[in-house]
Amino acid sequence: MKVAIVHEWFVEFAGSERVVEQLLRIYPEADLFSVIDFMPEHLRKHIQHKRPTTTFIQKLPFARKHYRNYLALMPLAIEQLDVSEYDLVISSSHAVAKGIITHAGQQHICYCHSPIRYAWDLYHQYLRESGLNKGLKGFIAKTMLHYMRMWDYTTANRPDHFIANSGYIARRIKKVYNRDAAVIYPPVDVESFSLLTDKEDFYLTASRLVPYKKVDLIVETFAQLPNKKLIVIGDGPDFNKIKARATSNISMLGYQSFEVLKDHMQRAKAFIFAAEEDFGIIPVEAQACGTPVIAFGKGGACETVLHGSTGILYQEQSISSLSEAIRNFELVEANFDPLHVRENAERFSEEAFKKKMRGFIEQCTHSKVIY
Repeated sequence: MKVAIVHEWFVEFAGSERVVEQLLRIYPEADLFSVIDFMPEHLRKHIQHKRPTTTFIQKLPFARKHYRNYLALMPLAIEQLDVSEYDLVISSSHAVAKGIITHAGQQHICYCHSPIRYAWDLYHQYLRESGLNKGLKGFIAKTMLHYMRMWDYTTANRPDHFIANSGYIARRIKKVYNRDAAVIYPPVDVESFSLLTDKEDFYLTASRLVPYKKVDLIVETFAQLPNKKLIVIGDGPDFNKIKARATSNISMLGYQSFEVLKDHMQRAKAFIFAAEEDFGIIPVEAQACGTPVIAFGKGGACETVLHGSTGILYQEQSISSLSEAIRNFELVEANFDPLHVRENAERFSEEAFKKKMRGFIEQCTHSKVIY
């Protein structure tokens, strides 16, 4: 089979790009397609140094830094990519990739990271946080997102099959598109994290410091727990605001290398996670170190953290709820077996992802004649 892999954009190496990396290990001869490609050279190894076929947006002014400003043009752009000569098309989609046009003799399998969140369930939050809920700019933004919703819904039948990166996203796909989706968890490089059974007396959180990660909530909680030590790793636009709320028991380390992050993950008594993520890779990485996770019990964390076995789930993004979860964790801390915590993380390994993807794709392609 000739295989095409379609992705929104290549500008960094994050969760969705990890999926593309593993798809290329399954199909190393596959060709890549994307709206734009500005991936730095030192990251290109993850996509086998391939050069994706891109769209007209690649050449528009300021596209390298402000490609998101061209969101309204991306439905048109993705439809201009010609994949008609391929037998199998796999889209890795969190915005427009699923809208690639295919014909009846092709199989199109969409690995969906999420329906377009700022056009659907985060619509009102996005407008508020961007200051676009009123005025002329707000009217333009609302009109654009209305158009995106219509296009997104009308293209929901273009894939022959949907795969969701979690049961949480499968439910959103059903809600938004009225399509059923298989669940195959994304690949986590658990082999790069090793088990350490001797834990030290501090908690850890690590994240890009942006509002939805709720690191400010974690810091405010520990500011009210002065006898408990918290280490925060990560940088971002909210760094100074969060640092201003930190008390003497909280250490803000900023950006750190992978080795420093791994070292702290291995030694921490627990990892704190407060975001509502579609899947959430970093709680799995912490568990790969044998470190229990105290996580907000909504979104992907409900599927990656086993309550009472590999961590604690709390029910509200509030200081009181997180504080209670920390107290409950310390009551049963001795019951958490680092080896069992590590074994849970291995369910989400790169090898597990490739095995399940191969099986799903083989089942789909064998059930349909490729002309």
